[in-house]
Amino acid sequence: MRDAGRMATTRVLILGGTEFVGHAFVDEALARGHEVTVLNRGTHKPRAGVTNLVGDRTKPDAFDALGRAEWDLVVDTWSWGPKAVTDAAAHLSARAGKYVYVSSRSVHTYPAPAYAREDAPVVEASAAETDFSDYARAKRGGELGALAGFGDRALLLRPGLVLGPRENIGRLPWWLNRIARGGEIVAPGPAEACIQYVDARDLAGFGLDTVATGPVNVVSEPDTTTMRSLLDACVAATGSDATLRWFTPQQLDAAGIAPWTELPVWIAPGPDSDGMHRGDVSLAMAAGLTIRPLADTVRDTWTWLRSVGGAAPRRPDRPPVGPPAEKEKVLLDGGR
Repeated sequence: MRDAGRMATTRVLILGGTEFVGHAFVDEALARGHEVTVLNRGTHKPRAGVTNLVGDRTKPDAFDALGRAEWDLVVDTWSWGPKAVTDAAAHLSARAGKYVYVSSRSVHTYPAPAYAREDAPVVEASAAETDFSDYARAKRGGELGALAGFGDRALLLRPGLVLGPRENIGRLPWWLNRIARGGEIVAPGPAEACIQYVDARDLAGFGLDTVATGPVNVVSEPDTTTMRSLLDACVAATGSDATLRWFTPQQLDAAGIAPWTELPVWIAPGPDSDGMHRGDVSLAMAAGLTIRPLADTVRDTWTWLRSVGGAAPRRPDRPPVGPPAEKEKVLLDGGR
């Protein structure tokens, strides 16, 4: 990894730029005064202040709209078959200075050990795959594709849990909406269980600013944020009169409540939680990563959520989150 510092990028090409993390990259790039071009399928309203180009990365003419232009930095948030990343990196390798690929800490072999660094073992994958049913292999294949095109000019961002305004997975929006309704809330314990996250805006800012290359874990420091602090922040942001009732992992398991999906963000303490919520981030911190206060992320997400009527958009390839009402009721009624 290169020395820490800030990049004087002026011309940025963002592949996508309309959804959660891609949208954050566009916002952060514009805030820095960069010249921004976005290339996507054109299914969303064009972004103001940027050059909007249309191209479908799954088609042979995917990059025709780019012409012969050059960029200092390319940002790629692709989450599906890795061949699209490989093709983009190959097409742009001689026309851009650096390639930032938003990967994931999920690329590590399961389960990743607590405090795993970037050099922990990763899954076997191919840069030529078109399948994306295995998320870990798809993201690792994307990393290989970025490296094939850009080598040591590729930055592989490896976030874990990504939160913030415009979240289209639904984890923090679900907690905010549920807590805003008030009453007793099933809170997954232990309350002091650690969580690790990154605000999409901080992820984007780091990707745009740093001169680092290679794989970098981009999340908050381990053992600093808890489930209690997250849910307390949701109560404060919404102004709710909700009461948090904490349940043990054993009680939640007996009620058939699935971690991560039916109770978003939460994973029972153990190897799964260690792999997701205890990654080493010393490289990112040395390279300039800053994490805004959790209360700011939660408050800003609530403000955005209210602006869209409380119904956050959800990616069609991701399952809904939150427990069925009957499971909540069983727990809150004490099993009766």
